[in-house]
Amino acid sequence: MRLEIIRKIIGGILLVSLVSLIFFQPMHQYLNIPKTITVFEGQDFSFNKAAPVSAALVSHQSNVKLEENQHSVKVKGLENGKNEMLLEFAGIPIKKVDVNVLKDFRVIPGGQSIGVKLNTVGVLVVGHHLVNTLSGKKSPGEIAGIKVGDIITEINGNKIEKMTDVAPYVQAAGQSGKALNIMISRENGKFTTKLTPLKDKGENTYKLGLYIRDSAAGIGTMTFYHPQSKKYGALGHVISDMDTKKPIVVEDGQIVRSTVTSIEKGSNGDPGEKLARFSSDGEIVGNIQKNSPFGIFGELNKQLKNGILDKPLPIALSSQVKEGPAKILTVVNNDKVEEFDIEIVSTIPQKFPATKGMVIKVTDPKLLEKTGGIVQGMSGSPIIQDGKLVGAVTHVFVNDPTSGYGVHIEWMLDEAGINIYDMPKNKAS
Repeated sequence: MRLEIIRKIIGGILLVSLVSLIFFQPMHQYLNIPKTITVFEGQDFSFNKAAPVSAALVSHQSNVKLEENQHSVKVKGLENGKNEMLLEFAGIPIKKVDVNVLKDFRVIPGGQSIGVKLNTVGVLVVGHHLVNTLSGKKSPGEIAGIKVGDIITEINGNKIEKMTDVAPYVQAAGQSGKALNIMISRENGKFTTKLTPLKDKGENTYKLGLYIRDSAAGIGTMTFYHPQSKKYGALGHVISDMDTKKPIVVEDGQIVRSTVTSIEKGSNGDPGEKLARFSSDGEIVGNIQKNSPFGIFGELNKQLKNGILDKPLPIALSSQVKEGPAKILTVVNNDKVEEFDIEIVSTIPQKFPATKGMVIKVTDPKLLEKTGGIVQGMSGSPIIQDGKLVGAVTHVFVNDPTSGYGVHIEWMLDEAGINIYDMPKNKAS
């Protein structure tokens, strides 16, 4: 019995010691330091330290430099490669941190207003309608089980690319009385169905009983351009169909220059909007290869200059973005790109690609006066902090147009097919 009491006392002492150690400021500080620090060549990462703690590199490679004083440690990336840093407290190792130095990487920030033309894969079903037949009103498409948001990709084994491809099959099937074999693409896969067009007694034509569309258009903002690969990213969020509210599956598309003609100012509960027109020359400046949750991506056939920051800037990883002042580049009048002040209210150091990595707030009086904050068409506006491109504006808060979300640039680059973790070193420009 006495031995059991002694064990409990010793256990209690050890538990209290362990808890005390964890909450001891130097220990607590260093347990919060990430296990891996990633920086680009020429960039650094700093953290505060308590006096009794010291830092040292495990490897003597020259790719990392430590600058240490009584209050902080700065890890500076000198050359592409890996290293390890050991943190010690009173000579006792307390934490080992992997240090990765990435090759210098830069992109040119955007800010330009762009016009977007998307061509869908097949034709998109955006609604049903009733055909006024001799035996009553019916929708052949609905009878065939076709739903809003479905994409018609083939009819009778032939590929459908645009709306004008559909009509000849409909009239031929109506006159012969034979059903159409239709291939449908839906979110959960593909399937075939049979659809028999019905004759509209008022118009003497055969109809599917479906509303369809084969393209979409809108405006947005360019985020970045990578001159070496000619790849770009824009918008920062997926383009969805205005009727079905579902992401548009892109066959291909183009981007053109656009000019902002006026602004519908945002207010609580009513997000504003940039009103713009495509440039009169209709010049195509790039293609669209992907429409994803992180924006639209493709290649430019010429560099679009913003007139403010046309030189390549370094980027910041999601773990390097910090709360505090920043700037955005965007157009609010004609085609002039301007710089405006914002505040990064919060940022999440995401380990995996995800949207809504930052909450931002417009603080620039000029922009607030002009737009009320973030408006539709501003999506994709690049966010710059401490001379680095850190992300893009994506969404506005409906009940507070001065604030909204931003996406980290790291994930947009990944979606563009640009591997920042293994890129050749940029040439001096």
